[in-house]
Amino acid sequence: MFEGNLTEFKAETDADSDDISKHPHDGKLRLYLSTVCNERFVVKGFSDVHERLHIGGGSSYSCTECDKHFSCEPGLRVHMNIHADKYKCNECGKCFRSNHELAVHRRSHLGVKPFECTVCSKRFTQTQHLTVHSRIHSGEKPYKCYVCDKAFTYSSVLQRHIRVHSGDKPYKCSECDKSFGDLGTLQRHTLYVHSNSRPYDCPYCGKLFKLNIELMCHVRIHTGEKPYSCRHCSECFKWRSQLTAHLLTSHNEGAVHSRTHSGEKPYKCYECDKAFTYSSVLQRHMRVHTGDKPYQSSLCDKSFGGSSHLKRREHKYICTECGKCFPGNHALAVHSRSHSGVKPYECTVCSKRFTQTQHLTVHSRIHSGEKPYKCYVCDKAFTYSSVLQRHMRVHSGDKPYKCSLCDKSFISSRELQSHERRVHSNSRPYDCPHCGKLFKGNTELKCHVRIHTGAKPYSCRHCSDCFSQRSQLKTHLLKSHNEGTWLTCNVCEKKFSHSGSLKCHLLRHSNVMSYLCDQCAKRFATVQDLKHHQVVHTGFKQFCCDLCGEHFRDRSSIVKHLESCSEFM
Repeated sequence: MFEGNLTEFKAETDADSDDISKHPHDGKLRLYLSTVCNERFVVKGFSDVHERLHIGGGSSYSCTECDKHFSCEPGLRVHMNIHADKYKCNECGKCFRSNHELAVHRRSHLGVKPFECTVCSKRFTQTQHLTVHSRIHSGEKPYKCYVCDKAFTYSSVLQRHIRVHSGDKPYKCSECDKSFGDLGTLQRHTLYVHSNSRPYDCPYCGKLFKLNIELMCHVRIHTGEKPYSCRHCSECFKWRSQLTAHLLTSHNEGAVHSRTHSGEKPYKCYECDKAFTYSSVLQRHMRVHTGDKPYQSSLCDKSFGGSSHLKRREHKYICTECGKCFPGNHALAVHSRSHSGVKPYECTVCSKRFTQTQHLTVHSRIHSGEKPYKCYVCDKAFTYSSVLQRHMRVHSGDKPYKCSLCDKSFISSRELQSHERRVHSNSRPYDCPHCGKLFKGNTELKCHVRIHTGAKPYSCRHCSDCFSQRSQLKTHLLKSHNEGTWLTCNVCEKKFSHSGSLKCHLLRHSNVMSYLCDQCAKRFATVQDLKHHQVVHTGFKQFCCDLCGEHFRDRSSIVKHLESCSEFM
Protein backbone atom coordinates (compact mmCIF):
# COMPACT_ATOMS: atom_id res chain seq x y z
CA MET A 1 0.00 0.00 0.00
CA PHE A 2 2.81 2.37 0.89
CA GLU A 3 5.71 0.92 -1.13
CA GLY A 4 6.13 4.02 -3.28
CA ASN A 5 6.57 6.30 -0.29
CA LEU A 6 8.47 4.12 2.15
CA THR A 7 11.71 4.63 0.23
CA GLU A 8 11.71 8.23 1.43
CA PHE A 9 11.72 7.17 5.08
CA LYS A 10 14.53 4.90 6.25
CA ALA A 11 15.17 3.89 9.83
CA GLU A 12 18.92 4.15 10.18
CA THR A 13 21.28 2.90 12.89
CA ASP A 14 23.73 5.40 14.26
CA ALA A 15 26.06 3.44 16.48
CA ASP A 16 28.42 6.34 17.06
CA SER A 17 25.72 8.73 18.29
CA ASP A 18 25.38 9.58 21.99
CA ASP A 19 21.58 9.53 21.56
CA ILE A 20 21.43 5.71 21.64
CA SER A 21 22.42 5.57 25.33
CA LYS A 22 19.97 3.82 27.61
CA HIS A 23 16.49 5.24 27.44
CA PRO A 24 15.53 7.00 30.71
CA HIS A 25 12.26 5.05 31.09
CA ASP A 26 13.22 1.43 30.29
CA GLY A 27 17.03 1.35 30.05
CA LYS A 28 16.96 -0.20 26.52
CA LEU A 29 19.26 0.74 23.65
CA ARG A 30 17.33 2.27 20.77
CA LEU A 31 19.40 1.78 17.64
CA TYR A 32 16.88 2.56 14.90
CA LEU A 33 16.53 6.25 14.06
CA SER A 34 13.64 7.68 12.05
CA THR A 35 14.88 10.27 9.54
CA VAL A 36 11.51 12.06 9.73
CA CYS A 37 11.14 12.91 13.41
CA ASN A 38 14.39 11.61 15.01
CA GLU A 39 12.41 9.15 17.16
CA ARG A 40 14.42 6.05 18.14
CA PHE A 41 13.24 2.43 18.38
CA VAL A 42 14.49 -0.84 19.88
CA VAL A 43 13.21 -2.99 16.99
CA LYS A 44 13.26 -2.07 13.30
CA GLY A 45 9.66 -3.29 12.92
CA PHE A 46 8.52 -0.68 15.40
CA SER A 47 10.29 1.97 13.36
CA ASP A 48 8.51 0.83 10.17
CA VAL A 49 5.11 0.97 11.89
CA HIS A 50 5.89 4.41 13.31
CA GLU A 51 6.83 5.85 9.92
CA ARG A 52 3.47 4.85 8.50
CA LEU A 53 2.01 7.50 10.81
CA HIS A 54 3.96 10.13 8.87
CA ILE A 55 2.92 8.70 5.51
CA GLY A 56 -0.67 9.73 4.96
CA GLY A 57 -0.84 10.96 8.57
CA GLY A 58 -2.89 8.11 10.00
CA SER A 59 -3.72 4.44 10.61
CA SER A 60 -4.36 2.01 7.75
CA TYR A 61 -6.17 -0.88 9.47
CA SER A 62 -9.74 -0.26 10.69
CA CYS A 63 -11.95 -2.44 12.88
CA THR A 64 -15.23 -3.40 11.16
CA GLU A 65 -17.03 -3.71 14.54
CA CYS A 66 -16.09 -0.36 16.11
CA ASP A 67 -14.42 2.90 15.05
CA LYS A 68 -10.91 1.99 16.20
CA HIS A 69 -7.94 2.20 13.81
CA PHE A 70 -4.53 0.52 13.89
CA SER A 71 -1.19 1.17 12.21
CA CYS A 72 -0.41 -2.54 11.66
CA GLU A 73 -2.30 -5.76 10.94
CA PRO A 74 -1.17 -7.66 14.10
CA GLY A 75 -2.59 -4.84 16.23
CA LEU A 76 -5.98 -5.16 14.53
CA ARG A 77 -5.89 -8.96 14.78
CA VAL A 78 -5.30 -8.88 18.56
CA HIS A 79 -8.02 -6.24 18.98
CA MET A 80 -10.59 -8.44 17.15
CA ASN A 81 -10.38 -10.96 20.03
CA ILE A 82 -12.47 -8.50 22.07
CA HIS A 83 -15.35 -8.70 19.57
CA ALA A 84 -14.99 -12.50 19.15
CA ASP A 85 -15.55 -13.01 22.91
CA LYS A 86 -12.50 -15.28 22.90
CA TYR A 87 -11.24 -14.10 26.28
CA LYS A 88 -14.37 -13.28 28.29
CA CYS A 89 -14.67 -12.80 32.06
CA ASN A 90 -17.28 -15.12 33.59
CA GLU A 91 -17.92 -12.69 36.45
CA CYS A 92 -18.73 -9.43 34.62
CA GLY A 93 -18.78 -10.41 30.92
CA LYS A 94 -15.98 -8.05 29.96
CA CYS A 95 -13.86 -9.17 26.98
CA PHE A 96 -10.09 -8.89 26.56
CA ARG A 97 -7.48 -9.11 23.83
CA SER A 98 -5.43 -11.93 25.37
CA ASN A 99 -5.47 -14.62 28.03
CA HIS A 100 -2.88 -12.67 30.06
CA GLU A 101 -5.11 -9.57 30.19
CA LEU A 102 -8.02 -11.75 31.31
CA ALA A 103 -5.92 -13.38 34.05
CA VAL A 104 -4.84 -9.96 35.35
CA HIS A 105 -8.45 -8.74 35.28
CA ARG A 106 -9.69 -11.75 37.32
CA ARG A 107 -7.55 -10.58 40.23
CA SER A 108 -9.95 -7.63 40.64
CA HIS A 109 -12.78 -10.10 41.37
CA LEU A 110 -10.70 -12.42 43.56
CA GLY A 111 -9.08 -9.58 45.50
CA VAL A 112 -5.62 -11.00 44.76
CA LYS A 113 -2.91 -8.33 44.90
CA PRO A 114 0.48 -10.08 44.64
CA PHE A 115 2.65 -6.96 44.28
CA GLU A 116 3.42 -5.04 47.51
CA CYS A 117 5.02 -1.60 47.99
CA THR A 118 8.09 -1.89 50.26
CA VAL A 119 7.54 1.63 51.63
CA CYS A 120 3.84 1.77 52.61
CA SER A 121 2.80 -1.91 52.14
CA LYS A 122 0.06 -1.01 49.66
CA ARG A 123 -0.68 -3.91 47.31
CA PHE A 124 -1.45 -4.02 43.58
CA THR A 125 -2.82 -6.47 41.02
CA GLN A 126 -0.18 -5.60 38.41
CA THR A 127 3.55 -4.93 38.60
CA GLN A 128 3.11 -1.86 36.35
CA HIS A 129 0.77 -0.31 38.90
CA LEU A 130 3.37 -0.87 41.64
CA THR A 131 6.08 0.73 39.47
CA VAL A 132 3.95 3.82 38.88
CA HIS A 133 2.91 3.98 42.57
CA SER A 134 6.55 3.88 43.74
CA ARG A 135 7.08 7.28 42.07
CA ILE A 136 4.92 8.85 44.80
CA HIS A 137 7.64 7.92 47.31
CA SER A 138 10.68 8.54 45.09
CA GLY A 139 9.39 11.80 43.59
CA GLU A 140 10.47 10.64 40.13
CA LYS A 141 8.83 12.52 37.25
CA PRO A 142 10.20 10.99 34.06
CA TYR A 143 7.73 12.49 31.58
CA LYS A 144 8.65 16.02 30.55
CA CYS A 145 6.68 18.52 28.45
CA TYR A 146 8.74 19.72 25.48
CA VAL A 147 6.88 23.07 25.44
CA CYS A 148 7.18 24.32 29.03
CA ASP A 149 9.59 21.77 30.63
CA LYS A 150 7.00 20.78 33.24
CA ALA A 151 7.54 17.19 34.44
CA PHE A 152 4.96 14.52 35.32
CA THR A 153 4.83 11.20 37.15
CA TYR A 154 2.60 9.49 34.56
CA SER A 155 2.71 9.52 30.75
CA SER A 156 -1.10 9.81 30.62
CA VAL A 157 -0.94 13.04 32.63
CA LEU A 158 1.70 14.41 30.22
CA GLN A 159 -0.57 13.58 27.26
CA ARG A 160 -3.46 15.46 28.90
CA HIS A 161 -1.14 18.36 29.72
CA ILE A 162 0.01 18.69 26.08
CA ARG A 163 -3.61 19.51 25.19
CA VAL A 164 -3.32 22.64 27.36
CA HIS A 165 -0.82 23.97 24.80
CA SER A 166 -2.60 22.62 21.72
CA GLY A 167 -6.11 23.56 22.89
CA ASP A 168 -7.35 20.15 21.74
CA LYS A 169 -10.55 18.94 23.45
CA PRO A 170 -11.50 15.69 21.69
CA TYR A 171 -14.02 14.40 24.25
CA LYS A 172 -17.46 15.93 23.72
CA CYS A 173 -20.43 15.65 26.08
CA SER A 174 -23.50 14.11 24.43
CA GLU A 175 -25.84 16.02 26.79
CA CYS A 176 -24.49 19.55 26.29
CA ASP A 177 -22.03 21.38 24.03
CA LYS A 178 -19.02 21.13 26.39
CA SER A 179 -15.75 19.50 25.33
CA PHE A 180 -12.89 18.17 27.45
CA GLY A 181 -9.22 17.38 27.12
CA ASP A 182 -9.45 13.86 28.55
CA LEU A 183 -11.97 11.07 29.00
CA GLY A 184 -11.81 11.12 32.82
CA THR A 185 -12.88 14.77 32.97
CA LEU A 186 -15.78 14.05 30.58
CA GLN A 187 -16.91 11.12 32.74
CA ARG A 188 -16.74 13.24 35.91
CA HIS A 189 -18.65 16.04 34.13
CA THR A 190 -21.38 13.57 33.10
CA LEU A 191 -21.66 12.20 36.63
CA TYR A 192 -21.68 15.54 38.43
CA VAL A 193 -23.73 17.63 36.02
CA HIS A 194 -26.05 15.24 34.17
CA SER A 195 -26.57 12.45 36.72
CA ASN A 196 -27.93 12.18 40.26
CA SER A 197 -26.68 8.62 40.71
CA ARG A 198 -24.50 7.88 43.75
CA PRO A 199 -23.66 4.16 43.38
CA TYR A 200 -20.78 3.99 45.90
CA ASP A 201 -21.77 3.71 49.58
CA CYS A 202 -19.48 3.73 52.62
CA PRO A 203 -19.55 0.37 54.48
CA TYR A 204 -18.99 2.18 57.79
CA CYS A 205 -21.50 5.06 57.78
CA GLY A 206 -23.59 4.51 54.63
CA LYS A 207 -22.68 7.85 53.02
CA LEU A 208 -23.15 7.79 49.22
CA PHE A 209 -20.66 8.96 46.59
CA LYS A 210 -20.69 9.51 42.85
CA LEU A 211 -17.12 8.28 42.28
CA ASN A 212 -15.19 5.32 43.67
CA ILE A 213 -12.14 7.54 44.31
CA GLU A 214 -14.29 9.77 46.54
CA LEU A 215 -15.40 6.71 48.51
CA MET A 216 -11.80 5.48 48.87
CA CYS A 217 -10.69 8.84 50.25
CA HIS A 218 -13.68 8.97 52.61
CA VAL A 219 -13.08 5.45 54.00
CA ARG A 220 -9.66 6.57 55.26
CA ILE A 221 -11.48 8.74 57.82
CA HIS A 222 -12.82 5.51 59.38
CA THR A 223 -9.76 3.25 58.90
CA GLY A 224 -7.07 5.82 59.67
CA GLU A 225 -5.05 4.63 56.65
CA LYS A 226 -2.24 6.98 55.59
CA PRO A 227 -0.92 5.77 52.21
CA TYR A 228 1.06 8.90 51.29
CA SER A 229 4.49 8.95 52.98
CA CYS A 230 7.16 11.65 52.82
CA ARG A 231 10.45 10.54 51.25
CA HIS A 232 12.40 13.00 53.42
CA CYS A 233 11.03 12.06 56.86
CA SER A 234 8.75 9.50 58.53
CA GLU A 235 5.51 11.51 58.17
CA CYS A 236 2.53 9.82 56.49
CA PHE A 237 -0.74 11.35 55.26
CA LYS A 238 -4.28 10.37 54.32
CA TRP A 239 -4.50 12.63 51.26
CA ARG A 240 -2.06 13.45 48.48
CA SER A 241 -2.84 17.15 49.02
CA GLN A 242 -1.60 16.86 52.62
CA LEU A 243 1.67 15.34 51.43
CA THR A 244 2.07 18.13 48.84
CA ALA A 245 1.45 20.78 51.52
CA HIS A 246 3.92 19.04 53.87
CA LEU A 247 6.65 18.94 51.19
CA LEU A 248 6.15 22.68 50.58
CA THR A 249 6.09 23.83 54.19
CA SER A 250 8.60 21.40 55.75
CA HIS A 251 11.03 20.62 52.91
CA ASN A 252 10.57 23.64 50.61
CA GLU A 253 9.76 21.33 47.71
CA GLY A 254 7.30 22.46 45.05
CA ALA A 255 7.15 25.19 42.42
CA VAL A 256 3.53 26.26 41.94
CA HIS A 257 3.02 27.24 45.60
CA SER A 258 5.92 29.71 45.40
CA ARG A 259 3.70 31.91 43.20
CA THR A 260 1.61 32.67 46.31
CA HIS A 261 4.65 34.35 47.87
CA SER A 262 6.17 35.86 44.71
CA GLY A 263 2.87 37.18 43.38
CA GLU A 264 3.56 35.70 39.93
CA LYS A 265 0.39 35.25 37.86
CA PRO A 266 1.18 33.51 34.57
CA TYR A 267 -2.42 32.74 33.55
CA LYS A 268 -4.09 35.73 31.90
CA CYS A 269 -7.72 36.22 30.86
CA TYR A 270 -7.93 37.30 27.21
CA GLU A 271 -11.27 39.04 27.86
CA CYS A 272 -10.31 41.45 30.65
CA ASP A 273 -6.52 40.97 31.03
CA LYS A 274 -6.97 39.87 34.65
CA ALA A 275 -4.16 37.50 35.70
CA PHE A 276 -4.23 34.45 37.98
CA THR A 277 -1.80 32.28 39.89
CA TYR A 278 -3.36 28.95 38.84
CA SER A 279 -4.91 27.76 35.58
CA SER A 280 -7.88 26.26 37.46
CA VAL A 281 -8.76 29.70 38.87
CA LEU A 282 -8.58 31.19 35.37
CA GLN A 283 -10.96 28.50 34.10
CA ARG A 284 -13.47 29.36 36.85
CA HIS A 285 -13.02 33.08 36.12
CA MET A 286 -13.83 32.59 32.43
CA ARG A 287 -17.36 31.57 33.43
CA VAL A 288 -17.90 35.18 34.55
CA HIS A 289 -17.58 36.25 30.89
CA THR A 290 -19.34 33.27 29.30
CA GLY A 291 -22.13 33.09 31.88
CA ASP A 292 -21.62 29.33 31.97
CA LYS A 293 -23.09 27.62 35.03
CA PRO A 294 -22.42 23.91 34.50
CA TYR A 295 -23.34 22.69 37.99
CA GLN A 296 -27.08 21.99 38.23
CA SER A 297 -28.71 21.52 41.64
CA SER A 298 -30.75 18.34 42.08
CA LEU A 299 -32.88 20.08 44.74
CA CYS A 300 -34.06 23.05 42.66
CA ASP A 301 -33.68 24.58 39.20
CA LYS A 302 -30.69 26.73 40.14
CA SER A 303 -27.31 26.34 38.40
CA PHE A 304 -23.89 27.37 39.68
CA GLY A 305 -20.57 28.38 38.16
CA GLY A 306 -18.49 26.38 40.67
CA SER A 307 -18.81 22.93 42.19
CA SER A 308 -18.13 24.35 45.67
CA HIS A 309 -21.20 26.62 45.36
CA LEU A 310 -23.31 23.61 44.36
CA LYS A 311 -21.99 21.55 47.27
CA ARG A 312 -22.82 24.31 49.75
CA ARG A 313 -26.33 24.47 48.30
CA GLU A 314 -26.99 20.73 48.38
CA HIS A 315 -25.31 19.76 51.64
CA LYS A 316 -27.44 19.54 54.72
CA TYR A 317 -25.15 21.61 56.93
CA ILE A 318 -27.27 24.73 57.45
CA CYS A 319 -26.80 27.32 60.18
CA THR A 320 -30.00 27.57 62.27
CA GLU A 321 -29.18 31.20 63.15
CA CYS A 322 -28.74 32.76 59.70
CA GLY A 323 -29.60 30.00 57.20
CA LYS A 324 -26.15 29.97 55.60
CA CYS A 325 -25.12 26.60 54.06
CA PHE A 326 -21.77 24.84 54.43
CA PRO A 327 -20.05 21.91 52.69
CA GLY A 328 -19.31 20.03 55.94
CA ASN A 329 -20.02 19.77 59.65
CA HIS A 330 -16.60 21.23 60.57
CA ALA A 331 -17.17 24.37 58.48
CA LEU A 332 -20.59 24.79 60.12
CA ALA A 333 -19.11 24.34 63.62
CA VAL A 334 -16.48 27.02 62.93
CA HIS A 335 -19.16 29.37 61.56
CA SER A 336 -21.39 28.81 64.62
CA ARG A 337 -18.71 30.44 66.78
CA SER A 338 -19.49 33.78 65.09
CA HIS A 339 -22.99 33.58 66.64
CA SER A 340 -22.02 32.11 70.02
CA GLY A 341 -19.03 34.41 70.47
CA VAL A 342 -16.73 31.47 71.29
CA LYS A 343 -13.09 32.27 70.47
CA PRO A 344 -10.96 29.32 71.61
CA TYR A 345 -7.61 30.48 70.16
CA GLU A 346 -5.73 33.12 72.18
CA CYS A 347 -2.67 35.16 71.25
CA THR A 348 0.10 34.64 73.83
CA VAL A 349 1.42 38.18 73.29
CA CYS A 350 -1.65 40.44 73.48
CA SER A 351 -4.36 37.96 74.64
CA LYS A 352 -6.56 38.69 71.61
CA ARG A 353 -8.82 35.72 70.83
CA PHE A 354 -9.91 34.18 67.52
CA THR A 355 -12.51 31.72 66.25
CA GLN A 356 -10.05 29.90 63.95
CA THR A 357 -6.44 28.83 64.36
CA GLN A 358 -5.62 30.23 60.89
CA HIS A 359 -6.71 33.69 62.03
CA LEU A 360 -4.41 33.42 65.06
CA THR A 361 -1.49 32.34 62.83
CA VAL A 362 -1.97 35.37 60.58
CA HIS A 363 -2.44 37.71 63.57
CA SER A 364 0.82 36.50 65.19
CA ARG A 365 2.75 38.00 62.25
CA ILE A 366 1.89 41.46 63.63
CA HIS A 367 4.07 40.65 66.67
CA SER A 368 6.78 38.62 64.93
CA GLY A 369 7.11 40.96 61.95
CA GLU A 370 7.08 37.98 59.56
CA LYS A 371 6.26 38.96 55.98
CA PRO A 372 6.28 35.79 53.86
CA TYR A 373 4.63 37.26 50.74
CA LYS A 374 7.14 39.06 48.52
CA CYS A 375 6.56 41.14 45.39
CA TYR A 376 8.74 39.91 42.51
CA VAL A 377 8.77 43.38 40.93
CA CYS A 378 9.99 45.62 43.77
CA ASP A 379 10.92 43.07 46.52
CA LYS A 380 8.44 44.63 48.94
CA ALA A 381 7.17 42.05 51.46
CA PHE A 382 3.72 41.67 53.03
CA THR A 383 2.12 39.91 55.97
CA TYR A 384 -0.93 38.70 54.01
CA SER A 385 -1.25 37.21 50.52
CA SER A 386 -4.36 39.33 49.88
CA VAL A 387 -2.35 42.51 50.49
CA LEU A 388 0.30 41.32 48.03
CA GLN A 389 -2.39 40.70 45.42
CA ARG A 390 -3.71 44.24 45.89
CA HIS A 391 -0.16 45.61 45.78
CA MET A 392 0.52 43.93 42.41
CA ARG A 393 -2.18 46.15 40.91
CA VAL A 394 0.03 49.14 41.74
CA HIS A 395 2.54 47.82 39.18
CA SER A 396 -0.04 46.66 36.64
CA GLY A 397 -2.23 49.77 36.99
CA ASP A 398 -5.28 47.51 37.16
CA LYS A 399 -8.30 49.06 38.94
CA PRO A 400 -11.11 46.56 38.36
CA TYR A 401 -13.54 47.95 40.96
CA LYS A 402 -15.53 50.91 39.55
CA CYS A 403 -17.85 53.18 41.47
CA SER A 404 -21.37 53.21 40.03
CA LEU A 405 -22.00 56.77 41.27
CA CYS A 406 -18.87 58.51 39.94
CA ASP A 407 -16.03 57.77 37.52
CA LYS A 408 -13.52 56.62 40.16
CA SER A 409 -11.93 53.15 40.07
CA PHE A 410 -10.13 51.22 42.81
CA ILE A 411 -7.68 48.34 43.14
CA SER A 412 -9.76 46.46 45.73
CA SER A 413 -13.40 45.94 46.64
CA ARG A 414 -12.64 47.18 50.18
CA GLU A 415 -11.40 50.52 48.85
CA LEU A 416 -14.53 50.83 46.70
CA GLN A 417 -16.80 50.07 49.66
CA SER A 418 -14.90 52.57 51.81
CA HIS A 419 -15.22 55.22 49.07
CA GLU A 420 -18.98 54.68 48.68
CA ARG A 421 -19.50 54.84 52.43
CA ARG A 422 -17.38 57.96 53.00
CA VAL A 423 -18.20 59.97 49.86
CA HIS A 424 -21.66 58.91 48.71
CA SER A 425 -23.33 58.08 52.03
CA ASN A 426 -24.13 60.00 55.22
CA SER A 427 -24.99 56.86 57.17
CA ARG A 428 -23.09 56.31 60.43
CA PRO A 429 -24.38 52.96 61.73
CA TYR A 430 -21.57 52.29 64.22
CA ASP A 431 -21.88 54.07 67.61
CA CYS A 432 -19.39 54.10 70.48
CA PRO A 433 -20.80 52.35 73.60
CA HIS A 434 -18.77 54.71 75.83
CA CYS A 435 -19.50 58.18 74.45
CA GLY A 436 -22.11 57.65 71.74
CA LYS A 437 -19.98 59.01 68.89
CA LEU A 438 -21.09 57.73 65.47
CA PHE A 439 -18.83 56.24 62.78
CA LYS A 440 -19.22 55.20 59.15
CA GLY A 441 -17.05 52.09 59.48
CA ASN A 442 -16.55 49.35 62.07
CA THR A 443 -12.75 49.70 61.85
CA GLU A 444 -12.99 53.41 62.77
CA LEU A 445 -15.16 52.49 65.77
CA LYS A 446 -12.68 49.84 66.96
CA CYS A 447 -9.79 52.32 66.77
CA HIS A 448 -11.85 54.92 68.64
CA VAL A 449 -12.92 52.55 71.43
CA ARG A 450 -9.27 51.99 72.35
CA ILE A 451 -9.20 55.66 73.52
CA HIS A 452 -11.69 54.67 76.23
CA THR A 453 -10.37 51.17 77.05
CA GLY A 454 -6.68 51.96 76.79
CA ALA A 455 -6.09 48.76 74.78
CA LYS A 456 -2.73 48.61 72.99
CA PRO A 457 -2.70 45.49 70.80
CA TYR A 458 0.33 46.45 68.68
CA SER A 459 3.59 45.63 70.47
CA CYS A 460 7.16 46.34 69.35
CA ARG A 461 9.30 43.22 68.94
CA HIS A 462 12.48 45.18 69.79
CA CYS A 463 11.34 46.77 73.06
CA SER A 464 8.43 46.72 75.51
CA ASP A 465 6.49 49.60 73.94
CA CYS A 466 2.86 48.93 72.89
CA PHE A 467 0.51 51.01 70.75
CA SER A 468 -3.22 51.39 70.19
CA GLN A 469 -2.89 51.89 66.42
CA ARG A 470 -0.82 50.02 63.81
CA SER A 471 0.30 53.34 62.30
CA GLN A 472 1.81 54.32 65.68
CA LEU A 473 3.83 51.09 65.75
CA LYS A 474 5.10 51.70 62.21
CA THR A 475 6.20 55.25 63.12
CA HIS A 476 7.91 53.94 66.28
CA LEU A 477 9.85 51.28 64.33
CA LEU A 478 11.09 53.95 61.92
CA LYS A 479 12.08 56.52 64.55
CA SER A 480 13.39 54.29 67.33
CA HIS A 481 14.72 51.19 65.56
CA ASN A 482 15.40 52.43 62.02
CA GLU A 483 13.20 49.66 60.63
CA GLY A 484 11.25 50.38 57.47
CA THR A 485 11.50 53.03 54.78
CA TRP A 486 10.78 56.73 55.16
CA LEU A 487 8.70 58.32 52.42
CA THR A 488 10.19 61.63 51.30
CA CYS A 489 8.41 64.54 49.65
CA ASN A 490 10.13 65.40 46.34
CA VAL A 491 9.25 69.09 46.77
CA CYS A 492 10.39 69.99 50.30
CA GLU A 493 12.09 66.71 51.38
CA LYS A 494 9.84 66.34 54.41
CA LYS A 495 9.69 62.72 55.61
CA PHE A 496 6.60 60.63 56.33
CA SER A 497 6.04 57.18 57.75
CA HIS A 498 2.78 56.54 55.87
CA SER A 499 1.90 56.86 52.20
CA GLY A 500 -1.48 58.41 53.06
CA SER A 501 0.21 61.28 54.94
CA LEU A 502 2.58 61.87 52.02
CA LYS A 503 -0.33 61.97 49.55
CA CYS A 504 -2.17 64.58 51.63
CA HIS A 505 1.03 66.60 51.93
CA LEU A 506 1.62 66.54 48.15
CA LEU A 507 -1.94 67.76 47.56
CA ARG A 508 -1.13 70.87 49.58
CA HIS A 509 1.87 71.52 47.31
CA SER A 510 -0.26 71.12 44.19
CA ASN A 511 -2.60 73.98 45.22
CA VAL A 512 -5.53 71.99 43.85
CA MET A 513 -8.46 72.79 46.14
CA SER A 514 -10.99 70.03 45.49
CA TYR A 515 -12.94 70.18 48.75
CA LEU A 516 -15.50 72.99 49.18
CA CYS A 517 -17.01 74.09 52.50
CA ASP A 518 -20.81 74.28 52.16
CA GLN A 519 -20.99 77.03 54.84
CA CYS A 520 -18.54 79.65 53.59
CA ALA A 521 -17.42 78.46 50.13
CA LYS A 522 -13.82 78.20 51.32
CA ARG A 523 -11.83 75.49 49.49
CA PHE A 524 -9.29 72.97 50.80
CA ALA A 525 -6.73 70.57 49.36
CA THR A 526 -7.65 67.54 51.50
CA VAL A 527 -10.78 66.19 53.16
CA GLN A 528 -8.96 66.27 56.51
CA ASP A 529 -8.36 70.02 56.14
CA LEU A 530 -12.04 70.52 55.29
CA LYS A 531 -13.22 68.56 58.35
CA HIS A 532 -10.83 70.51 60.58
CA HIS A 533 -12.24 73.77 59.19
CA GLN A 534 -15.91 72.75 59.55
CA VAL A 535 -15.54 72.61 63.33
CA VAL A 536 -15.37 76.43 63.17
CA HIS A 537 -18.99 76.49 61.90
CA THR A 538 -20.40 73.73 64.11
CA GLY A 539 -18.66 74.89 67.28
CA PHE A 540 -18.38 71.22 68.31
CA LYS A 541 -15.63 70.63 70.89
CA GLN A 542 -14.86 66.91 70.93
CA PHE A 543 -11.66 67.04 73.03
CA CYS A 544 -12.09 67.27 76.83
CA CYS A 545 -9.39 67.86 79.45
CA ASP A 546 -9.62 65.18 82.18
CA LEU A 547 -7.98 67.53 84.71
CA CYS A 548 -10.21 70.61 84.51
CA GLY A 549 -13.12 69.55 82.27
CA GLU A 550 -12.53 72.24 79.63
CA HIS A 551 -13.44 71.33 76.01
CA PHE A 552 -11.49 72.05 72.83
CA ARG A 553 -12.23 71.93 69.11
CA ASP A 554 -8.97 70.32 67.91
CA ARG A 555 -6.25 68.02 69.19
CA SER A 556 -3.43 70.59 69.01
CA SER A 557 -5.36 72.96 71.30
CA ILE A 558 -5.87 70.36 74.02
CA VAL A 559 -2.22 69.24 73.82
CA LYS A 560 -1.09 72.84 74.31
CA HIS A 561 -3.62 73.28 77.14
CA LEU A 562 -2.47 70.11 78.96
CA GLU A 563 1.05 71.51 79.29
CA SER A 564 -0.16 74.52 81.30
CA CYS A 565 -3.00 72.67 83.01
CA SER A 566 -0.72 69.93 84.36
CA GLU A 567 1.76 72.54 85.61
CA PHE A 568 -1.07 74.45 87.33
CA MET A 569 -2.40 71.30 88.98
